[in-house]
Amino acid sequence: MKEIYTELAVIGSGPAGQKAAIQAAKLGKKVLIIEKDDHVGGACLNSGTIPSKSLREAILDLTDFYQRSFYAKDEVAPSKEISINDLNFRLHFVLNEQRKMLCSQLDKNKIEYLQGRARFQTQHEIAVYDGNGNQRSKVIAEFIIIATGSNPRNPKEVPFDKNQVLDSTRLLEIDSLPKSLIVLGGGIIGSEYASFFAALGTQVTVIDKGAQMLPLLDLEIGKHLQTALSHIGLRFEGEKVFEEIVQKNHKVVVKFKDNSEESADALLYALGRVANVDDLGIESAGLSVTGRGYIPVNALFQTATPNIYAVGDVIGGPALASTSMEQGRLAARHAFGATTHHFPTFYPIGIYTIPEISSVGYTEEQLKDLGFHYEVGRAYYYEIARNQIKGNDPGMFKILFHSDTLELLGIHIIGREATELIHIGQVAMTFNAKIDYFIDQVFNYPTYAEGYRIAALNGVNKVKRIR
Repeated sequence: MKEIYTELAVIGSGPAGQKAAIQAAKLGKKVLIIEKDDHVGGACLNSGTIPSKSLREAILDLTDFYQRSFYAKDEVAPSKEISINDLNFRLHFVLNEQRKMLCSQLDKNKIEYLQGRARFQTQHEIAVYDGNGNQRSKVIAEFIIIATGSNPRNPKEVPFDKNQVLDSTRLLEIDSLPKSLIVLGGGIIGSEYASFFAALGTQVTVIDKGAQMLPLLDLEIGKHLQTALSHIGLRFEGEKVFEEIVQKNHKVVVKFKDNSEESADALLYALGRVANVDDLGIESAGLSVTGRGYIPVNALFQTATPNIYAVGDVIGGPALASTSMEQGRLAARHAFGATTHHFPTFYPIGIYTIPEISSVGYTEEQLKDLGFHYEVGRAYYYEIARNQIKGNDPGMFKILFHSDTLELLGIHIIGREATELIHIGQVAMTFNAKIDYFIDQVFNYPTYAEGYRIAALNGVNKVKRIR
């Protein structure tokens, strides 16, 4: 058995673990990453963010999705048949390129990589096991960062298999496209995959206990999304709770507590994820989990055991790749005494449905609850010349601002390029810009970005009328 000493051991090679390891290496520290899976990159690269977004782009390109508004206005389904092999070719190409890049980054920063399953023995010692359960290494580390991520929640009563009853990981391994699909769960993962398959021409039904998909959204943006999705054939059933899932006559049948039923060729179960902590033996390091199964940390991502940190999905929300990266970086800096700061409370959220959505700051509902005096500026995509050129897709900018001070309070965008466009608003809000900042700037024309100026003018004109 090999014994390894390192200044920092990072358990997990997803976004949080990668950035923690690279930051520590940049500080001149000896770093080791321990990864249980065969491929570097964690769930984000191998079964989560990168595969799903690659799949989305493949679907948009192969179905000529954005061209339908010009040439096939009445067609919901794509004009040509798309096979799973067509989609998988692009998916695996992207994954392989990303893995190469990540391995190159680890090599360049002289970060050691160890494949195996980690289990704590003490607060400084980790046993690493191979796939057969044999201990192959013992790692002794000054500091340890837990970045083990999460997996789809798989309740025992749900009959998961490889073909019909799927979670988001299994969905990437199917060998044919279903003609009909039930998606249980209207959260981010469920909504994204539902829109992907609807764009492929699959008959998709999203079912959730809530009244609308993506309840975290500004209500107006959420309604805009559901309208757009209905135009590509997606159906939403809200305020329904499932009771049982059975497979019958080559179909998946979902029975609900209101005695109704839905059936389809396949089902995607997208009701939450769980932190990967069960096999870590964290109790041997003096750690425990919360009632929801997450590792508790302080504002600097330090656990109850001072030399051990935890970052990413394993500590709970926001559970985004972008936020996990920054958590990992900050944890490594604090561990080695480098100048650091608390994690920012202000960051964008990107949702890659079709159409995509991104937001930063308050929703209109939050402002109402807080009693703010606010006004709304809107710009619809049909007003933007660039959108007519690109394909006349549905979308809107929504800017929330204080009606007295004109301070920017929230920015919400739904439509093409939303996740890129949001950063203009994010930077403006970071520097305390007011709504008239967008009016006084010159934007390239024609661009989607000029939606900021149109929305700002719309909002300021309302304030002038009030005054």
